[in-house]
Formats: sequence, C-alpha cells, structure tokens
Amino acid sequence: MAEEEITPTPKGRGSDRSVGEELNIEELKKQRGECEKKAAEYLAGWQRERADFLNYKKDEIERIGELLKYAGEGIISKILPILDNFEIAERNLSDKDDKNAKGFLQIKAQFRDFLKGYGVEEIKSMGEKFDPNFHEVVEEVADNGSPQVIVEEIQKGYIINGRLLRPAKVKINK
Repeated sequence: MAEEEITPTPKGRGSDRSVGEELNIEELKKQRGECEKKAAEYLAGWQRERADFLNYKKDEIERIGELLKYAGEGIISKILPILDNFEIAERNLSDKDDKNAKGFLQIKAQFRDFLKGYGVEEIKSMGEKFDPNFHEVVEEVADNGSPQVIVEEIQKGYIINGRLLRPAKVKINK
C-alpha cells in the first residue's frame, strides 16, 4: 500500500476551516469591538477629567491671585493712621520751605508711593457729591452751596484695588 502523505494545514489558513474556528474568529471580533468601545469611553472620560482639572487649576490661580491682592489689607489699614498723622503735621507746618519740612514731606510722599504700589488709592472727596459707599458723614453744615456736597474732609478715605478699605469722614452741606 502506498502511504498517502498528509500535510497538516495551519489553523486559520486555507479553505478547510472548521466551524469551531469560524465561531472563535467571530467571538474575537465581538470582543475587539467591545474593547474598542471601552477604550473610546475611557478616552472620553479621561479627556473630560483633564478639562475639569485644567478649569480647576485656572480657578485656583484666580482665587489665589484675589487672595494675594487683598492679603495686606489688614496691615495697611493699621498703617493708615500714620499717614493721617503726616497729613495733620503737614497742615501745621509753618515754613514748608525749611529743609526739615522738605524732608518730612518727602517721607510722606515715599509713604504714599509705597501704599500706591499695593493698590491703595485716596478717595476723592472735596467738592464731590456725597456717596454713602465711600463717605461717612460726621457733620452737616449750612452752607450756600449745593446740598449733599462735601465741604470738608475730616479724615481721608482709601480704597485698595477697587475695594473700600476705609471710608472718608466728611462734612456735607445740608
């Protein structure tokens, strides 16, 4: 008898695929589709979380910036009486051309510049209409001017970065 030579065909090749192999391929395709679906879902979730994190980071930077903007408010409000004393002393100077007086006024100007560097500005009061958001009335006087107009400033008021630090104490016309 002649022996027939049998050569096995590798699985997945050739036309002699069994039914079991075709089911296995279909199952693998199905699993691959599910994996791709999960991968797309995970990627979308990761992208959302990344965007949320970037937004959170931006919000925190803004919040910290705001905090730093007003961080020195407490100490600056304690320093303002010193500037008030400079104002009082300047009003009582008899000779502003004296070299000591000039030095004194220069220190006052440096002090003002220092505060301005931290966002502190004076509230303009004299001749302005009374604004309860920025002014505090200490007295009403009868003057020939317009009513509710500030005629005298008793104590300067200040704002820091657009926010009220201390209201100006003023006298207004009835």
